[in-house]
Amino acid sequence: MNSPAEPLASLPLRDDLRGMSPYGAPQLEVEVALNTNENTHPVPADVVEAITQRVHRVAASLNRYPDRDFTQLRTALAGYLGHGLAPENIWAANGSNEILQQILQAFGGPGRSLLSFVPTYSMYPLLALGTGTEFIAGQREADFSLTAQAAARQVTEHAPDVVFLCSPNNPTGTALGLDVVEAVYRAGEAHDTVVVVDEAYAEFAREGTPSALTLLPGRPRLIVSRTMSKAFALAGARLGYFAAAPHVADAMRLVRLPYHLSTVTQATALAALGHHGTLLATVADVKEQRDRIVRELDGLGLTPAASDSNFVFFACGTDAHAMWEGLLERGVLVRDVGIPGHLRVTAGTDAETTAFLDAVRAYLGRS
Repeated sequence: MNSPAEPLASLPLRDDLRGMSPYGAPQLEVEVALNTNENTHPVPADVVEAITQRVHRVAASLNRYPDRDFTQLRTALAGYLGHGLAPENIWAANGSNEILQQILQAFGGPGRSLLSFVPTYSMYPLLALGTGTEFIAGQREADFSLTAQAAARQVTEHAPDVVFLCSPNNPTGTALGLDVVEAVYRAGEAHDTVVVVDEAYAEFAREGTPSALTLLPGRPRLIVSRTMSKAFALAGARLGYFAAAPHVADAMRLVRLPYHLSTVTQATALAALGHHGTLLATVADVKEQRDRIVRELDGLGLTPAASDSNFVFFACGTDAHAMWEGLLERGVLVRDVGIPGHLRVTAGTDAETTAFLDAVRAYLGRS
């Protein structure tokens, strides 16, 4: 028998997991952490109080399992999203990553494939790996854009069982046009492809950017995924959800773990949704700081991408990691996303944005 002290490699892992590293951004002790796309604004005091009171009310019943179908939460989420959605259209899980995992458990798996267009959210291939789903790396243009024609052509070519469209895209930040979603859905109809639009950053989109929620009617295999981690500043609560045709939500019941959403999670999310106006008030400030970053990086001779999210992806020269280290030395942690010559920074508070821009100027010798 192997001892606990022996290395991971000594365990009888699946062959496709050998040599893999866990997903995760560096968690370093720094003055300004802008590397994980959190909403860095603290939860407002009145929302903290509302969450505390709601959790306190349910605490005495924690000896019992939670509402397995989280009906009250689904009703509240449908009301928040609007678009004529009903509770039957909604599903929720522990963060949008679990949402995506459950979708692949239901519609992916051995002998099936997932297509997404890289660079995109780095968890997608890991979720595919974990569910035994083949990951197909679709291609974007040189400027990281994706046209409807190119996307549809690749769906026709690969005939995937599932497509993930990240919009706004992570790490590049820009939302897809709805023509891309429509074209991908049409191209996949011949193979009953399930199309997932991951809108984790949708609340931060620029004025006039439409949501794929408007495309749900008449598209029974379209799913629009959201999260409360970003705009709602509830990354620690772990609540993701999707909107789709009711039978898609029914399919999730086949793969979810029993009672997968705890009573505390449901209570926290319900309290937050009851104060969504207060929580979303920070979105305007985040967007202001994001646009400030774009303007000032451009003025410094760098090349930031237009952003519909709470972060900015920018070209910074040939050695991105050197700049990442230079900013870290100045107390600012950003994300090296592994794309040559590019970094990504979360739009934080005014003070955090100032610290980041000052660190960039110092690194470039412009201070």
